[in-house]
Amino acid sequence: MAPKGKVYRGSVKEFPGFDASQDAEALYNAMKGFGSDKEAILDLITSRSNKQRVEICQAYKSLYGKDLIADLKYELTGKFERLIVSLMRPPAYSDAKEIKDAIGGLGTDEKCLIEILASRTNQEIHDLVAAYKDAYERDLEADIVGDTSGHFKKMLVVLLQGAREEDDVVSEDLVEQDAKDLLEAGELKWGTDEAQFIYILGRRSKQHLRMVFNEYLKISGKPIERSIKGELSGDFEKLMLAVVKCIRSTAEYFAERLYKAMKGLGTRDNTLIRIMVSRSEIDMLDIREVFRTKYEKSLYNMIKLQGTVQPAASFNDDGDAQVLRKAMKGLGTDEGAIIDVVTKRSNAQRQQIIKAYKAHYGRDLMADLKSELSGSLAKLILGLMLTPAQYDAKQLRKAVEGAGTDESVLIEIMATRNNQEIAAINEAYQQAYHKRLEDDLSSDTSGHFKRILVSLALGNRDEGPENLTQAHEDAKVVAETLKLADVSSNDSSDSLETRFLSILCTRSYPQLRRVFQEFIKMTNHDVEHAIKKRMSGDVRDAFVAIVRSVKNKPAFFADKLYKSMKGAGTDERTLTRIMISRSEIDLLNIRAEFVDLFDKSLHHMIEKDTSGDYRMALLALCGGED
Repeated sequence: MAPKGKVYRGSVKEFPGFDASQDAEALYNAMKGFGSDKEAILDLITSRSNKQRVEICQAYKSLYGKDLIADLKYELTGKFERLIVSLMRPPAYSDAKEIKDAIGGLGTDEKCLIEILASRTNQEIHDLVAAYKDAYERDLEADIVGDTSGHFKKMLVVLLQGAREEDDVVSEDLVEQDAKDLLEAGELKWGTDEAQFIYILGRRSKQHLRMVFNEYLKISGKPIERSIKGELSGDFEKLMLAVVKCIRSTAEYFAERLYKAMKGLGTRDNTLIRIMVSRSEIDMLDIREVFRTKYEKSLYNMIKLQGTVQPAASFNDDGDAQVLRKAMKGLGTDEGAIIDVVTKRSNAQRQQIIKAYKAHYGRDLMADLKSELSGSLAKLILGLMLTPAQYDAKQLRKAVEGAGTDESVLIEIMATRNNQEIAAINEAYQQAYHKRLEDDLSSDTSGHFKRILVSLALGNRDEGPENLTQAHEDAKVVAETLKLADVSSNDSSDSLETRFLSILCTRSYPQLRRVFQEFIKMTNHDVEHAIKKRMSGDVRDAFVAIVRSVKNKPAFFADKLYKSMKGAGTDERTLTRIMISRSEIDLLNIRAEFVDLFDKSLHHMIEKDTSGDYRMALLALCGGED
């Protein structure tokens, strides 16, 4: 919490009505049985303060005689494990671990050292040094001296002393002298007196240095940052610039670090995790404000945007239309040019290109693409040119028309789309085929499977917060339906099944995660495992898909992608469908889950399992190697 008289600017607050033992039990249950309930773990840990998390660790040890962090490490994997475990450590120990990782092994992560040591207060530095000694029985200064060199090393050692002046009373004479000394040590000197930069920037108070920077601008005609860039170099230059940025505004420094960690394809997850964890109880609200002002987008939305395809900068719909026309004109087709445009534009931008193409050439772009392309590449490119709702509607139509029904496609789409997506699909289906989706699903399926699909097609899933009492009652119904609990009930078998279906098809995702947690408590079984054991056919597959989507949607799609490529032959329909439908939603998350689950990258598997222009287009959508 904030010191007395200071407004708290963290985004994570202490949880009201906190009970460490109850939370320890909830985490134990979330890690019990088959697989871990990642969402339950995440929901609980991110809604507790660090102090409360430390108490949960102690309660867990008292209740179960086990180390909670060790159990979390065992149960979780990859970046998710790194995030959760970092949140469980006290801030100083989290910083100590980051620095140990930065200097351990081959090479040094200088950016991590710069970020931590340039931004922490004197007290945070002292706590870090003590935590490092306690955790690793080593001296932090000695380890950093052994792993760095030159002026970079000297400045790090100065910062490690945690001896920055903290007096807010500023002497104007000293401000003028320091500004003059910095100018003479750099701009006015043949060579650079780095020691002067180290002494002034490493020791003076923040308030004093802000005035020095103003004075420096006045007497030199340039900001101190420009002089540092001109006079210093390498990691030493980067460190000094970070110190200046933190003195001017720590919130702005971290906003910039977060933006750089996420911009472009691929995310520097370790940086993102480290900053989100370390600032969550200090100044995350300030960082969010600066981020929105500086980059004209919210930090929340930038983190949430985890697709591999993002809107192209400097987009020119008419220019793209001309490129596509040129690629299809004359003898032969330039597939590479088509792939380059279509896979590097967002769906909204592709819709603009279609209109520009019609306006410019009086031709239908979709018809031209259809006549010029063939096979799997044609399906992929044409699919990308449809809106998401049109594409899903088309896949559903294909699944129900003609002889036989492709139940796996119906399950995949209907079990994973949210209310808004379902509503858009219904509208697109009606517009394209002049029939209601619900009617086609009803006439093409039967029994409980039909009831599941029709229920999902209504798009009536609750969107409110979780209700623990309701979750407990729902878990009883699930347990009784799956005959895993001796729950006295007057309901007929059919009535129980109807309620079971309603629970899985209409409860909100947060509510269902809580239901699954209560189910484990009640029965000592995982709900997915129980469904697989006691149900069969399409009904089983539909319910398992819903459960997996609720627990971890990216993992559900990662599994489907893996199965589409493993073994002999490739299920190109599934591969194409998922790559198209998830490219702007969560394909980066799917890539991360793919590596965690199968110990190989999605990029590598596509490269190995497909060929030609189709492979080129898929790899462009994939967005990079992990």
